[in-house]
Amino acid sequence: MRTRKTIAVLGATGMVGSRVVTEARARGHRVVALSRKPAHDDPAVTPLAVDVSDPGAVRRALADSTAEAVVLAVRTFPADRDFLVTATRTVLDEAAHLGIRVLVTGGAGALRSPGDPGLLVADNPAYVPPEVTTTAAAGVAQLRTCRTHAGADWVYLSPPALLEPGPRTGRYRRGTDTLLTDADGRSWISAEDLAVAVLDELENPGPDRHFTVAHRPG
Repeated sequence: MRTRKTIAVLGATGMVGSRVVTEARARGHRVVALSRKPAHDDPAVTPLAVDVSDPGAVRRALADSTAEAVVLAVRTFPADRDFLVTATRTVLDEAAHLGIRVLVTGGAGALRSPGDPGLLVADNPAYVPPEVTTTAAAGVAQLRTCRTHAGADWVYLSPPALLEPGPRTGRYRRGTDTLLTDADGRSWISAEDLAVAVLDELENPGPDRHFTVAHRPG
């Protein structure tokens, strides 16, 4: 039987965060939706305005939420590495203080390349074209921030090379720190199925601090 949780979602209005909110509610969890301009009609979703770069605001929001887990799904366009690292460190600091587990939805750039474990995806032009190298590098820096944080209980989920809105199939392949590809070399998942993986991890934590998922055909 599923245990209902209170889950705080930072970046709740973004592509990933909004789908995590939807998936969490579909499973009966209570959600605290944290973003700069929150809004939600579901009575089981509590919208709170918070600036993730403000440690005091994050501390108050998480403490007031009484959340048992927090999902960090914050991204900036264009990529702002310093902001992402600072925001991640702030959330880890406050979550550690409150004893809350953090699931970070990060970037594919932090994964190892298939067939070449010494080459990060962020440095592999086969998966990362020049126009997104800054975004990929920010994800690598974010994972390093998690790894060097003392005391926080965190898990980092890297999506595959392509993440976009699509169908919710409820199916996915799970891996560790190497990019998953299909027989044709494609590395993809819908944001809806990524949200499924997020909730699966929150409900039944796996053994890995860094893991990835990809689409699994039916």
